[in-house]
Amino acid sequence: MIEKYLKQKAFKDFEDFKANYELVIPEDFNFAYDVVDGWAATNPHKRALLWTNDQGQCRTYTFGELKEITDRSAGYFSSLGIKKGDMVMAILKRRSEFWFTIIALHKIGAVIIPATHLLTSKDIVYRNNAATIKAIVCDGTELILSHVDGAMAKSPSVERRISIGPIVPEGWEDFHKGVENATPFKRPAEPTKNDDPIIVSFTSGTTGDPKMVVLDSVYPLAHIITAKYWQNLHENSLHLTIADTGWLKAVWGKLYGQWLVGASVFVYDHEKFTPADILTVLSKHKVTSLCAPPTIFRFLIREDLNHYDLSALEWCTIAGEALNPEVYNKFYQLTGIKLREGYGQSETTLSVFTSPWVEPKPGSMGLPNPHYDVDLLTPDGRSAEAGEQGQIVIRYDKKYPTGLFKGYYRNQRLTNEAISDGIYYTGDLAWKDEDGYFWFVGRADDVIKSSGYRIGPFEVESALMTHPAVVECAITGVPDDIRGQVVKATVVLGHDYKEKAGDVLVKELQSHVKKVTAPYKYPRVIEFVDELPKTISGKIRRVEIRERDHQ
Repeated sequence: MIEKYLKQKAFKDFEDFKANYELVIPEDFNFAYDVVDGWAATNPHKRALLWTNDQGQCRTYTFGELKEITDRSAGYFSSLGIKKGDMVMAILKRRSEFWFTIIALHKIGAVIIPATHLLTSKDIVYRNNAATIKAIVCDGTELILSHVDGAMAKSPSVERRISIGPIVPEGWEDFHKGVENATPFKRPAEPTKNDDPIIVSFTSGTTGDPKMVVLDSVYPLAHIITAKYWQNLHENSLHLTIADTGWLKAVWGKLYGQWLVGASVFVYDHEKFTPADILTVLSKHKVTSLCAPPTIFRFLIREDLNHYDLSALEWCTIAGEALNPEVYNKFYQLTGIKLREGYGQSETTLSVFTSPWVEPKPGSMGLPNPHYDVDLLTPDGRSAEAGEQGQIVIRYDKKYPTGLFKGYYRNQRLTNEAISDGIYYTGDLAWKDEDGYFWFVGRADDVIKSSGYRIGPFEVESALMTHPAVVECAITGVPDDIRGQVVKATVVLGHDYKEKAGDVLVKELQSHVKKVTAPYKYPRVIEFVDELPKTISGKIRRVEIRERDHQ
């Protein structure tokens, strides 16, 4: 499949990859027809999706079955008046209906807006009006239905509410009955153009109202690198990315690149994250590839892995936040698998990563993706030298790369702030070493300025994470009359240390950080908490901690 979209598929090393990787972009590309239906035409019995849940249910879908289901789903949506360009919000957790819905909307040319099930009525009102949403497809559980219904009085654009069950209230459409009775959809005479939007993704919003990231029809092709050259997938792979479908990471790891490569997508539909359950399904279903945020791996390494058969596991990747070296080292010690970090944003695809050709450096994001022209810019506009901090940027003055977003929907001011003069500014800070590896520092807004020093939160977090008491931590700055700011650590303790929370442990952690990293970076304030505030994507919301400290 991917041969059609690459000038060269196999590379001898990273230098060859860097010099010769190039996408072949067809005219009027449509992932649903060209990839999903393409597999159905050539290999209809090939497994596409293995879905299981925490209730013991399990279902396999082949590409042939997916074509038939998504044809009917597209026909059903069309019968409800959904057409090309219409905005449809999907609140579908990890239900299999997410895959039916997104592929069906691609076939129509409608725009999907993935959304988390954690949205309140207020959140849904904001999204409905910001994007002029026409229809909502959602999981039919009481809480989600009530939040959607609670938003309707202030959402004049919404014409259809569609429930996948188990509850289908009066005034709602029944997804499964509709699909069962629908006439299969015929491919429209007017094709989807390459610059047509297919996804509008609301960013997870670490600060302010979420922005609307516009992604076009050829965006999926940029994820060939994600699946083939980062996750190292092949046609016999069974890949699990742990992510809710309300986060764009779902299409990074549960759809586009994986099916372009021909791998099978594994979905574990669960309501509550339990490390032991994740390890059980990895073992039972012989998952070969796993991608998850650092938080997941922090908990997995605290389990007794000897109780689980992970012999099928070939490759593990990590994204969402920077990886602490202590987690890398412990996971490698327990499994023999080297965690390979990747970095990107909702506005991009994979931008920096650790490929199969290079040796991971624990704590490093890896090397820039040659698909993008990635650079580090200093505040005075220079390209940063080795050892020097700079903002991660993507240059597009020579060519606008496939996969880079088209701007923030209906917000030209923010678009101009992020994309200007041939440069996309990520807002993230990093430094590179002599080998060109990138090392994450933090969001520009998160850097702490204390007594003339600039302290990145990640380096202090990594130091704290090497202490056995610490499961998770977040570093923020708090105001100080003398130093301007001082470093604060908000810490989640391991079970065996919770009763030891107090001044003695505070001093022990402070002394530990002074030994592991430069002494001036140690946290002068430490707070113990049961959990850290996070976005749906698993990123720590340091802004929420800062706001709470200022109340």
